[in-house]
Amino acid sequence: MDRLIYTVASGTKHILDQQATTSHNLANLNTTGFRAQIDAFKAVQIGGDGIPTRAMVVNDTVGADFSEGTLQATGRDLDVAIKGKGWLVVQTPDGSEAYTRNGALQTSPNGVLQTSSGLTVQGEGGPITIPPDALVTVGADGTIATMPSGTPPAISTVLGRLKLVNPSEKDLVRGEDGLFRTAPGTAPVQSDPSVVVAGGMLEGSNVNPIDAMVDMIRLARSFDTQMNLLKNVENNEQKASQIYALG
Repeated sequence: MDRLIYTVASGTKHILDQQATTSHNLANLNTTGFRAQIDAFKAVQIGGDGIPTRAMVVNDTVGADFSEGTLQATGRDLDVAIKGKGWLVVQTPDGSEAYTRNGALQTSPNGVLQTSSGLTVQGEGGPITIPPDALVTVGADGTIATMPSGTPPAISTVLGRLKLVNPSEKDLVRGEDGLFRTAPGTAPVQSDPSVVVAGGMLEGSNVNPIDAMVDMIRLARSFDTQMNLLKNVENNEQKASQIYALG
């Protein structure tokens, strides 16, 4: 009977982990460029190699769904979306590089191009600075150009080019800040000229709200099933104790 208790405990924890992941995905339904989280589980023995008949399931890792979200036109100069595969490169507070699909960009008080959370967006030659009162255009290759207000459209100034990368998805790891990084030990990521961006657009989250709600209902029913199994274990133990007492 104790084997059933291990099974129930394992199943219950598994369900709670999945519920937390699904809730997190639903909470980021409107987060620009968000990639849905996916749980991965594996079976492990209780007590190492000592009790092979006792096993539980543990959350091995939290992966990501790298399918693309829907592109939405905004008409805003500093909004950019990546078409197909690829990532924007940002500089984190510790000076390292991280990757995001959130192209809702802005400028700092000093004119430095940043993400909406205040991280510096990396250009191929370093940070990109945009002068005040300038009309900004973003080329398909990530080139940032400006035209001072009131000048003819043919006169433009190239300020830099966004650093766009396309690392292997199997090497990407999501951090607690929601940004992706390459796994330790992987080679440095270089710019990829094949990555294409669209100015005046943003990519929505790739979370499917209908699938997520169905998963929440399914997980709630699975949790009820585990609780019923636990009640069966308790009833069986009571009956076994009664039989033992009569003997």
